Amino acid sequence: MTNSLILRAGEIAAAVAAGRLRAAAVAEQALAQIERLDGGINACTAVFADTARADAARIDGAVARGEAVGPLAGVPIAVKNLFDVAGTTTIAGAQMRRDAPPASADATVVARLRTAGAVLVAATNMDEYAYGFTTENAYYGTTRNPRDPGRLAGGSSGGAAAAVAAGMAHIALGSDTNGSIRVPASFCGIFGLKPTFGRLSRAGAFPFVASLDHVGPMARNVDDLALAYDVMQGPDPLDPACTARPVAPVSGRLRGDAPPLRVGMLGGWFRADAEPQALEAVRAVADAVGARRTVELPDVALARYGAFVITAAEGGNLHLDDLRTRPEAFDPATRDRLIAGALLPANLVLKAQRFRRRFQQAVARAFADVDVLIAPATPCAALAAEQQTLSIGGRDMPARAHVGIYTQPLSYVGLPIVTVPVATGRPLPIGVQIIAAPWMEEHAFRIAAQLEAAGLTPSPVAG
Repeated sequence: MTNSLILRAGEIAAAVAAGRLRAAAVAEQALAQIERLDGGINACTAVFADTARADAARIDGAVARGEAVGPLAGVPIAVKNLFDVAGTTTIAGAQMRRDAPPASADATVVARLRTAGAVLVAATNMDEYAYGFTTENAYYGTTRNPRDPGRLAGGSSGGAAAAVAAGMAHIALGSDTNGSIRVPASFCGIFGLKPTFGRLSRAGAFPFVASLDHVGPMARNVDDLALAYDVMQGPDPLDPACTARPVAPVSGRLRGDAPPLRVGMLGGWFRADAEPQALEAVRAVADAVGARRTVELPDVALARYGAFVITAAEGGNLHLDDLRTRPEAFDPATRDRLIAGALLPANLVLKAQRFRRRFQQAVARAFADVDVLIAPATPCAALAAEQQTLSIGGRDMPARAHVGIYTQPLSYVGLPIVTVPVATGRPLPIGVQIIAAPWMEEHAFRIAAQLEAAGLTPSPVAG
């Protein structure tokens, strides 16, 4: 029997469409991988075995009848448990939501993936309400890193990243408000996309910070990432921010003869506090793509503080009723930060919103001279499970809140970013952010494909 774990998503879909591989067999291999590995990883909070088998049988039936199937036919996917799945309660990592009514329909991006033939196998663990960078959940447990179970998977989309790294799914959906796709992608050694703000619909994804929330895919290779991105594009009236028309598909044209891109390295803030491995990874990427220019963005610290303020204020406001009536039902680490956010003065929030426009203008000026910028995704490789702090500015700071020091300022202005895992010869890989100008995801994908082709990325865990 073909080992579908080692195939790329496009290869699975082509083989299923041609009748060389049955979607049912692919689904069973993914479900078996979950059964075999998830007890030690804790990536999944729900396994949709019956639904996956029914969807796979439907695809195989369509192939047998000579009907066309989609570009993701038979490809196993998982979704962070803040995405609506019809008939399932969307828990968003929160114990208090276990008894909420089940979703009446799939989230828009989940529906688009399933319409393209993807087979949903699991929902995945996360920090409560997406407020954290480590996927240490007081009620649903800690998600471990498939590359080293003694280390964390990152967060808040840690379960999605771990599921992909462990071969439980070929593609997983995560959300990224301040780095929640890019941090776990870096820790787990996979690819992750945070698209331009407004590129992909958030309808049916439980919100955290409406003005900063993004959703995007994670995958073990750049082709799978691009294919998922292509399928999910398109405006959605259910998400007022999502008005972007689909661009030409990225998948299938990442390795053409397009003119070379101008690449710069972010300096200053994006080098301070980085451990040697993070700097080695950036240097390896810079050498591979011919980046020689260093770009300094002004006031990055203020951008991060602004993102902190907006995150805390909007998050606290969203959960204000529950904070007042049942505070004991929250994960204590989440509750305390939400309460602090709810108490922030409006004057501070307005200042953070005004500064965001100034920082956007500064970033736009930087992209006048380069097409792509590169920076570490995390200051270090995956944290040890017992590690509580990071050294930031010479002070020990809580890791759960601060491992996103390089991702958060860039979320603040909604830039498209592909995180690429880089093997540096050390035991664990680490991610590098490939940052493009707004709406220019293709530029980030092209550099990611170049790095993968150059052999800088690590071998997958599974397969």
